[in-house]
Amino acid sequence: MTTDRPGVEGLLRELAPQVLGVLVRRYGQFDAAEDAVQEALLSAALKWPVEGVPDSPRSWLITVAGRRLVDEWRSESARRAREEQVALLEPADPAAAVDADDTLTLLFLCCHPSLSPPSQLALTLRAVGGLSTAEIARAFLVPEATMAQRISRAKQRIRTSGPGFEAPPEAERADRLRVVRQVLYLVFNEGYTTSAGPDLQRADLTAEAIRLTRMLHRLLPGDGETAGLLALMLLTDARRPARTDEHGALVPLDEQDRSRWNAAFIAEGVALVSGTLGRGPLGPYQLQAAIAAVHDEARTAAETDWPQILALYEVLERVSPGPVVTLNRAVAVARARGPLAGLAVLAELDGDERMAGNHRLESVRAHLLELAGDHAGAHGCYLRAAAMTASLPEQRYLTLRAAALATRTSSEH
Repeated sequence: MTTDRPGVEGLLRELAPQVLGVLVRRYGQFDAAEDAVQEALLSAALKWPVEGVPDSPRSWLITVAGRRLVDEWRSESARRAREEQVALLEPADPAAAVDADDTLTLLFLCCHPSLSPPSQLALTLRAVGGLSTAEIARAFLVPEATMAQRISRAKQRIRTSGPGFEAPPEAERADRLRVVRQVLYLVFNEGYTTSAGPDLQRADLTAEAIRLTRMLHRLLPGDGETAGLLALMLLTDARRPARTDEHGALVPLDEQDRSRWNAAFIAEGVALVSGTLGRGPLGPYQLQAAIAAVHDEARTAAETDWPQILALYEVLERVSPGPVVTLNRAVAVARARGPLAGLAVLAELDGDERMAGNHRLESVRAHLLELAGDHAGAHGCYLRAAAMTASLPEQRYLTLRAAALATRTSSEH
């Protein structure tokens, strides 16, 4: 009997945080438990496609990982002391521990504030996402050894900082949940527009971010911002099939073939937005999802309701001010009130150190200058933006826009 390998990989990623949660709750020592789970996942990935998935795959993984963990401890010099500790840590009701879903607690642990954002991201993808170190390293274009060190340091930091395997106190819960959502959004953004390398997007990372956010939404169905984050991802990722042409070149939003957009994702995202807006405090993810919904529901670029998008950005800037929000508001102002008005908003960011070296500021300026008819100014901004980004598709797109303007300017003279 054989089993479909992609189906096995999906099952293993779904079960990984559940199995790890059981082991950490039962035995403690997150770092050792996580290593044992990774070995069990590898064993299953090799055996199940050939031998078939066992009747209770979760129990199989818990058993194999638990044996690996105990075997490792027995091989150490402090065998007797460790075995006594394990015996004390065994739950009174083993079945209860196996049945519990500790995924949310695990997410809180991986996104602990004592960890740096890159460590939070890497540890979440490995411990909760079930990705291997090699997969995470490939996703972020770093050597596997570098990513292994980052994950190892993160696990050591958790061990030395002493956070127990338990949900944070109620007073800390909202802040910790905010970090969890931010980490998931970082994973999605890196997949949707990769920060460097030959490809514009990484579908595996966007899919993983959506999967983990679905998991979080299932665990917290009443949390409006988590629903908003999921909606934002779905409504944004719906456009992915049309973002590049057959050669991998970037296609801007206004020029995309909207028939290629993922209608199922749009419908699900709009339903999530409709189900959360007006039912609780407005958060930035809900507002961004509402903006994405306005874009996705327009049948053509010309039918986009830019005044509504601008109104939503004005609310977003009050709720969650920041230079990126101002940058996007400048585009909405330009489309609703004209490019000169948009350029005036953009000028507010010229002295903002947070945008220094950000290619998007120069690329938006170039676009608005082009709309305003200043082709020479737009040409220079496109070239500066191209020099600032490490994404090869974005570099090519910006350079081609500059070349087209240079040709147009020479023909006008």
